[in-house]
Amino acid sequence: MTTAAPATSSRELPHPAHDEIRLEGILHALSDPMRLRIVRELAAGSDELSCSHFDLPVTKSTTTHHFRVLRESGVIRQTYRGTAKMNGLRRDDLDDLFPGLLDALLAAADRQAARVGTD
Repeated sequence: MTTAAPATSSRELPHPAHDEIRLEGILHALSDPMRLRIVRELAAGSDELSCSHFDLPVTKSTTTHHFRVLRESGVIRQTYRGTAKMNGLRRDDLDDLFPGLLDALLAAADRQAARVGTD
């Protein structure tokens, strides 16, 4: 796994550069059902969503961990807007590096959710 670039201020979060994003990191990040759920929600919207938007059945510290894994793998970008931490998919980076991967994973997740009755 690559090491994320250091933040330049206390309000700026470290993200891997475009060329540092690795396939195995993305697959690891999306192997967890909660993280996949976050990514599905982000993909369904057209804009960034705050961390508080997500109603996950886990503790706040676990939720924070999931967002950190997604950010450090290069799946999402997090930025502060005032006191809110906003989250957006790095779709352009992912589609450039791994064409069709994100769409295929999201489609497979949708089929699985329909098959097993989860969302």
